[in-house]
Amino acid sequence: MGLLKNVGTVLRRNRLLSGLDDAQMAELVALGRVSRFIEGQTVFTKGDPGDCLYAILKGQIAVSTSSVDGKTMLLNILNPGDVLGEIALIDGKERTAGAAALRPSELFRVDRPEFISFLERHPKLCIGMMAMLCERLRWVSENIEDAVFHDVPRRLARRILLLVDTYGQRSASGIRVNQAVSQESLAAMLGVTREMVNKSLRALRNSGAITYTKGFIVVTDLHLLKDMAGESDRVP
Repeated sequence: MGLLKNVGTVLRRNRLLSGLDDAQMAELVALGRVSRFIEGQTVFTKGDPGDCLYAILKGQIAVSTSSVDGKTMLLNILNPGDVLGEIALIDGKERTAGAAALRPSELFRVDRPEFISFLERHPKLCIGMMAMLCERLRWVSENIEDAVFHDVPRRLARRILLLVDTYGQRSASGIRVNQAVSQESLAAMLGVTREMVNKSLRALRNSGAITYTKGFIVVTDLHLLKDMAGESDRVP
């Protein structure tokens, strides 16, 4: 009973699932099971069947995609409360990306037939999932625009702003991204070389927009960073 309660508590961190009442949450929790993954273990790979939905209870998951020639792009880093695998779950087709544990993780898994039936019983949740998928589509479109129209320094500045939105915490020195991000990870996120990221980070540091020490980013001038990202009209 304690485990089920803990699962429900973490699932409520997710915006899609936060609107479920106690009975609906108990119904959803009863449909799934907890799967555990060690650091580095694959959760699923690109092209796998979209047979289930995962929600992160503990740990951290990297979502990435790769090309036929072995190039890899890191799409996102997900934390407790985040959901993954929803795109393939809905249409029942192959996974569009892969996922692996960055650290020991516990994931709540609901298989596709059970979750689709749950959506049919609770149509309001379908509306929320449609909105979430639309956001994901907008995010993909923005990434495509970044890759086509923007240079690496601007793309890096925009990526740092996204990290600030997710992990940022105000401190005396500025806004600290409370998630260590290596230059290799930043390069994988942007689909460029580590050397290009190093050069762009140096430019951002020299401008006074950020500091970068041992993988931790502190935004020291948010307005300048937004200007360098081409988002000077963005709401603080």
